[in-house]
Amino acid sequence: MSAALWSPLIEELDHWHAAGRKLRLWLRDDDAVGPSAALDRLATCAERFHVPVLLAVIPMLAETALAGSLRDSPALLPCQHGCWHRNHSPAGAKKSEFGPDRPPEAVDTEIVKASLRLRDVLGEAVLPVFVPPWNRIDPGHAARLPELGFTALSCFRDHRNGPDGGPQLLNTHIDVMDWHGGRIGRNPAGLIAEIADLLMEWRGRPQGPDTLGLLLHHRDHDETAWAFLSDLLALADSHSAVALADPRSLIGRGGTA
Repeated sequence: MSAALWSPLIEELDHWHAAGRKLRLWLRDDDAVGPSAALDRLATCAERFHVPVLLAVIPMLAETALAGSLRDSPALLPCQHGCWHRNHSPAGAKKSEFGPDRPPEAVDTEIVKASLRLRDVLGEAVLPVFVPPWNRIDPGHAARLPELGFTALSCFRDHRNGPDGGPQLLNTHIDVMDWHGGRIGRNPAGLIAEIADLLMEWRGRPQGPDTLGLLLHHRDHDETAWAFLSDLLALADSHSAVALADPRSLIGRGGTA
């Protein structure tokens, strides 16, 4: 790991330490369906740094063999990633499996059916966290998730519950992938600057957020993404201002930024 490359983040974490603040860093990985070399690599990384990963599994595509892989990899914590990971948005709209145009009854029925299927495959290991594909779900649909058995909803940085409320938000904030530039790992310098800037903003707020979620996609990672993940976890593991957090410890703790 290059000290010069990581210096903006190290300096910001030093400011957190001086201010007596502690950052909780946690990991979510999306689109799991079955065993693979990439999933094994994710598990090895999680075990190396003793940091559990919230693994968002696509219920209707999940392979039965995934259960064995997860039994052998206790650091990977499965939860529900939508239903089919299908886009139901009209042409020209942003992709969503649970957009405002879908009838509530159809959405609820599909989610419950997918939940039962996921538990048939993975058993009681499934956490009560709902992760919508593309990090999008209409607030009206999200408000009903507690009735369907979900304690938390994990989307991306700016997602908020609507006026009818909803489950606890456990949002991620940083995506390591460059989806528009070729589905490759993002430039490390840009990622480091983004994290440092976000933490500086949080530090400037009275009682600002202290929980940062990193979004992963093991099936799409290239060597740039894997190297960034390893280096970030090594820094987090060694810096006094950071604690690597178990997602289970964050459920019930309160929302994220």
